[in-house]
Amino acid sequence: MVTLAGLVAVVGTLHGCATQPDTEEQLEAARLSFQKVKEDSEVLRFAPKDVIRAGESLGRADRLSSYWGSNDDVAHFAYLSQRYSEIAQQHTQLKLNEERQAKLELERERLQLALREAKLLSVQQQGTWLSEQIVSLATNQTDRGLVMTLGDMLFDAGEADLSSTANRTVLKLVQFLQLNPQRVVRIEGYTDSRGDKQENLRLSRARAQAVADALNDLGIDSKRLQVEGFGQEFPVADNASERGRAKNRRVEIVFSDEKGKLSSGR
Repeated sequence: MVTLAGLVAVVGTLHGCATQPDTEEQLEAARLSFQKVKEDSEVLRFAPKDVIRAGESLGRADRLSSYWGSNDDVAHFAYLSQRYSEIAQQHTQLKLNEERQAKLELERERLQLALREAKLLSVQQQGTWLSEQIVSLATNQTDRGLVMTLGDMLFDAGEADLSSTANRTVLKLVQFLQLNPQRVVRIEGYTDSRGDKQENLRLSRARAQAVADALNDLGIDSKRLQVEGFGQEFPVADNASERGRAKNRRVEIVFSDEKGKLSSGR
């Protein structure tokens, strides 16, 4: 026969084993983390074992929670699941960075090879080539001096890494600077007006720095390169249209005169 005291003891035991609010929060956080990694194709490509472990641990936590398991056990397996999800993301990011680095090295080697071939030109050929390149670099004479504009198509949307289409332009710029060793340049980055102002400022400088890094990698002394980012300031077109915004997303190369004197900045 069940006494009142016995019933109270049973209820008290069940209440102590039931999933508490803090444990439920841990469990929900683990579910969200697992949902994120299992739907990420890159994570599944690089860290499938960690995703599986995260799912298995989450499954155990869910089962313990459903069957009045110990809160400590539920919290433990929820924690394991979340950590496996985090490890999967970190492993994936590491692999993506390695892939990107390998791709950059390959592009640099290709550009360096093309540069070595260009150096084989005779002095006379170089003189003719230089005259042609000054025109083909699409420069404009402004009150700041000779300015070359690199359009938005040289970068992927919202990214600071130079795209493969930038290689030819960068190579021409390297050759021009090598044939004009006294010249220095100021590399200025700009964005359109969309998005956060501070983020645009960061992106504009990062893009300008990416161009400077590419020139430096190909043999241009960093002392000849100045870098500035202006974000959404100094637009050259109306930001109300996509065409105008595309013109505002740019990097400008400001050339010094033949004696190495640059105009004052913005």
